[in-house]
Amino acid sequence: MTRPARTIPHHPARSKQGQVIGQAAPRGRQDADADAVRHATRLIYAVCCLAGAADLLDEIRVEMDAEGISDAIRRHDTAPLFDWLIAAFSYQGISDRVATEYMARHGRIRWHAIDAEVRENPSCPKLKNYWEFYDCKFDKISRTCAEPDHFEGCPLPRHMLRNGRLNRTAYSLYFFIRDIAQGDLVGWIDSQLRRPDEGTDDNRLVRIGLRVIDPLRYIYGVSDKVLTMTLSCILLAAPSGYEVWREVGGSMIAVDTLVHNFLHRTGILRRFGAEHCYGAACYRDGGCAEILGRVARQIDASAFNPAFPLVFPRFVQHAVWRFCAQNGLGVCNGNRIDDRKPCGNVYCQVRPICDRIVLDD
Repeated sequence: MTRPARTIPHHPARSKQGQVIGQAAPRGRQDADADAVRHATRLIYAVCCLAGAADLLDEIRVEMDAEGISDAIRRHDTAPLFDWLIAAFSYQGISDRVATEYMARHGRIRWHAIDAEVRENPSCPKLKNYWEFYDCKFDKISRTCAEPDHFEGCPLPRHMLRNGRLNRTAYSLYFFIRDIAQGDLVGWIDSQLRRPDEGTDDNRLVRIGLRVIDPLRYIYGVSDKVLTMTLSCILLAAPSGYEVWREVGGSMIAVDTLVHNFLHRTGILRRFGAEHCYGAACYRDGGCAEILGRVARQIDASAFNPAFPLVFPRFVQHAVWRFCAQNGLGVCNGNRIDDRKPCGNVYCQVRPICDRIVLDD
């Protein structure tokens, strides 16, 4: 039986206007913010009890071990990390089943294949380095690119990936690792995470994590959600001696449409005065990720598994996703709810504390 969540000190977050809530805001706004935190915590804690995966860390580490990720981190072996990242990136924008079946039929792109091709010194100036590769414009369907005179000798079209965007993503990531990380992705991540940070505030781990995430955002075709989710898995799978990796990985929050829409439907975004469209705004000050982080600091994750850290935002976010997803509990999603009107699911166990806000206004 799950014991009640421990109360954790309130975290001052920023409103959409950039003001620090709870420090300089008028009393009425402070009270409204405190009410929003209480409502969100009560609702999301209930969701964690219903859908929280107590074996989340085990699942991640078993998957990563099967791909050799933990050993690759220990050996500073870039190839397995690259191969797994590109496979994971292939799942964005399409169902897992379709992506898996396509890779099973056509294979996966590998670090050593790209490395061998680039070492042949292809004539295209876009394939010289990370910076030149920008704006390659390769298109699989039309078989066009930014340097048409070099198309026939270009190695990008040789890889049978699901779409041309993935070809560009693979080469963009390859050049990032080769030229920015100097061929050692593990060493680069480690140096980014271990740089001194004197802060002791609640945002410390988030701030450290952004040292890795922000530079990788310039890799072509990778969404914030997929980037955060994949990096979190790698960091959580790190072997002993990489404790800061595990801490930062546990702090990362991946917001997809299911999580965003849940926060909207339940009234959490409205109560925080943070209603926004799904996308980059989910990761801005006062957006979905920050709200989930604040709620996670109110929930004792070790109550669900003693091996969990006390504050475990990734677990909280995953519980919300699992509550909504069709291959989870499948409770709160567009297949179950007519978003032209308030949710009518009288069997939902969080219905009594849900605001049931219409999604499609």
